[in-house]
Amino acid sequence: MPGHPTDPSHLRALRIAITAFFALDGFVFAGWVVRIPAIKEQTGASPGALGLALLGVSVGAVVTMMLTGRLCRRFGSHPVTVACAVLLCLSVALPPLTRSALALGAVLLVFGAAFGGINVAFNSAAVDLVAALGRPIMSGFHAAFSLGGMVGAGLGSLVAGSLSPTRHLLGITLIGLLVTAVAAPTLLRHDPPPPVDRSPADRAPARPAREAGPRGSGRLDSRTRALVVVLGLIAGCTAYGEGALADWGALHLEADLDASPGVAAISYSCFALAMTIGRLTGTTLLERLGRTTVLVAGGTTATAGMLLGSLAPSVWATLLGFAVTGLGLANIFPVAIERAGALAGPSGVATASTLGYLGMLLGPPAIGFMAEWFSLPTALTSVAVLAAFASVIAFATRHSAAK
Repeated sequence: MPGHPTDPSHLRALRIAITAFFALDGFVFAGWVVRIPAIKEQTGASPGALGLALLGVSVGAVVTMMLTGRLCRRFGSHPVTVACAVLLCLSVALPPLTRSALALGAVLLVFGAAFGGINVAFNSAAVDLVAALGRPIMSGFHAAFSLGGMVGAGLGSLVAGSLSPTRHLLGITLIGLLVTAVAAPTLLRHDPPPPVDRSPADRAPARPAREAGPRGSGRLDSRTRALVVVLGLIAGCTAYGEGALADWGALHLEADLDASPGVAAISYSCFALAMTIGRLTGTTLLERLGRTTVLVAGGTTATAGMLLGSLAPSVWATLLGFAVTGLGLANIFPVAIERAGALAGPSGVATASTLGYLGMLLGPPAIGFMAEWFSLPTALTSVAVLAAFASVIAFATRHSAAK
């Protein structure tokens, strides 16, 4: 019936609103990463010092992720998503105001806290909607993140030579707050829908998802917890590559291959475009091939692509490698997070997201340290190593994770 949580118009409105927040997150994050070279120069930071400053994003995100899982159970994933979106949009304007690596690291703690919080919250909201629709559409939401990242990176490459980082990121703040103002009312007006396979006895009256049953309680048995950790490791190994390419791809092209700043900024756009294409086809691939095949094939493809992207001697071969890497990594993270949420609700999303985004956020500082010890191309090959490791884990645990 119209207005009921399972009404098609209700679900459609929720899907559009949640998709908007995924796209907003990617847009804001990409707006920040394409200005890292300029902010590095502004602060005078060495690769190692920049790596330590970038660690602020990681620390801020990891500290808030598990807390966000509890907040989602108490207040609901929808209000938490909106609150974190506002903080994310405001905090992205702070990095250009810094003049030292220490100050940069401090403001990135705030940015990381908002980034980690919104990712747990909207992934929890998306998991509820996936369960209500009964289809593997999680990749579609993450495609919106990638599309937002592609647009944000493309815009950054266009304005890199004409706008200062301060004006650029302030513009990102204003656009982000506008999108939040448009999408937030829909999200706040609708409760999370019940799963499609609920029995008649469960349907009336429906409790909010954050209060219903063991998925909302935050208490996991040891077997479920172990599966969630495995899924988090798979997500983390592959998200490491996304974080590494976001923060170091442009620098690799500029420093090692003498690309111009505009061409270097295209690197993340190529990666994000390929990832978007892969995720837009993710639902079809998952329905036809199954989770294990998609995970293993994706990790193998990303391994080959990143070896090309890190070791190729030309700009265009490197860009091709980044694109192939994006195709390979596209569906691994969303599949892992969706499965963790299906197993354990917001607690599962929080645990797997913490491990997953830990990989994404620790990747940039790890690359920075390895670049100082060895070289940046050598450091980037670690992305290929971890993508291959994720394939091995996915294949080895295929029977347990499928249950």
